[in-house]
Amino acid sequence: MAKEYKEALLEKHYHEGCPGCKVEKMKEVRRGYPYLELSFIWIVILSTSLPISSLYPFLYYMIEDFGVAKTEKDIGYYAGFIACAFMFGRALTSIFWGIMADRYGRKPIILLGTVTIAVFNALFGMSTNIWMAIATRFMLGSFNCLLGTMKAYATEIFREEYQATAMSAVSTAWGIGLIIGPALGGFLAQPADKYPSVFSKESIFGRFRYALPCFTISAFALVVTALCCFIPETLHNHKLDNTSDDDSIEVLEAASLESTGKTGNNKKGSLLKNWPLMSSILVYCVLCLHDTAYSEIFALWANSPSKYGGLGYSTNHVGTILTISGLGLFAFQVILYPSAERLLGAVLLTRLAGALMIPVQLSYPFIAHLSGVSRSILLSFASILVNVFSVSAITGMVILQNRAVDQHQRGAANGLAMTSMSLFKTVGPVGAGILFSWSERRKDAAFLPGPHMLFFFLNLMVIVGVSLTFKPFLVTTRR
Repeated sequence: MAKEYKEALLEKHYHEGCPGCKVEKMKEVRRGYPYLELSFIWIVILSTSLPISSLYPFLYYMIEDFGVAKTEKDIGYYAGFIACAFMFGRALTSIFWGIMADRYGRKPIILLGTVTIAVFNALFGMSTNIWMAIATRFMLGSFNCLLGTMKAYATEIFREEYQATAMSAVSTAWGIGLIIGPALGGFLAQPADKYPSVFSKESIFGRFRYALPCFTISAFALVVTALCCFIPETLHNHKLDNTSDDDSIEVLEAASLESTGKTGNNKKGSLLKNWPLMSSILVYCVLCLHDTAYSEIFALWANSPSKYGGLGYSTNHVGTILTISGLGLFAFQVILYPSAERLLGAVLLTRLAGALMIPVQLSYPFIAHLSGVSRSILLSFASILVNVFSVSAITGMVILQNRAVDQHQRGAANGLAMTSMSLFKTVGPVGAGILFSWSERRKDAAFLPGPHMLFFFLNLMVIVGVSLTFKPFLVTTRR
């Protein structure tokens, strides 16, 4: 009843000067499927996810070029520090950007985020030593204010019946970006070596061997910035004076909540005391930790020599497999995920996806013993499944987070989730790099030799994440 009363109040009290209210009117007028809104969400999320993973196919060789690793076995150790610099920067600033999005609007933060991607990602591509690489990745993460803001934006730009589709679009675009990014990094890195007829050794891309994929992503971010100038603002920011009567939305809303006995609902007040929000963030963090560790371990394992239990793949080969995975993920999230979420619910779908992920990851070390076309086919199929299950589980937690708070706290809530998740993801690359280097030193161990140890730890993270979806850890709000 309180929800229906709130909707009636919003319809009655539209503010002509409020961009957020104009969006509410637009949602009522446009009853068709929101293709345009989905397109904007897609391109913005894609622009912020591409820089995160584009370095994985060439990071192994970049560290080698810097000359800091004494042996091949030490490369994973240094790779972890470059990968985690981004997450550490994002962990420090995500709550701040969430608060700014709640105060000044979603659109200014979105524009700031796309511009800084273009600048700092290009600088990373021109890194000449490990310290410059770490610094530029840290700055890229510090100004990475898009994901949390876009989750709030996606919830607000769609009517309720399309909100699962909106969150699926966010997760799908994010997952696709994490796949296309490595594909770009794999095919475009070291262009003077791969495509000497197009790029000479004396050109900028010959001197900076990893600049081309970074410049490509930066150019895309600039195009997205131009397009985002036309997106509507969704934040309601009414300036009501003290003489307003009892018809103000805030007063009537409070009266409605009181009449239904919901005063003190945990959607109000401190976010840290909102247990439905905090419990979903906890599961989200563990699942994202697994996602980051998996991305780095898979790329390093695929690039590493077969004598250490790896596949010995080139950057092109890794890029091809990840591109195929991205297409499979896209098809599932667009066609099947919204129906699966409506049928099973966010929590049950997360549990099912996590349970199915475990046997697939166990199969990777055995796939490495195959060769030729059969290995490529099985590896591509397994990669599709892991990415589909991982993104589906994460999407469910994102939906729960945004249902647990009202609009005036949504930016801050997503900022809090981003900070928490980024802290976990800061540990992920470093831990994955150290674990990878250690596994290469125990190829002939009696217990979980070589890559078996890598995927055992990945499965352990999944088991912890799924366990946290049961009470008393996870509590959900009633819709």
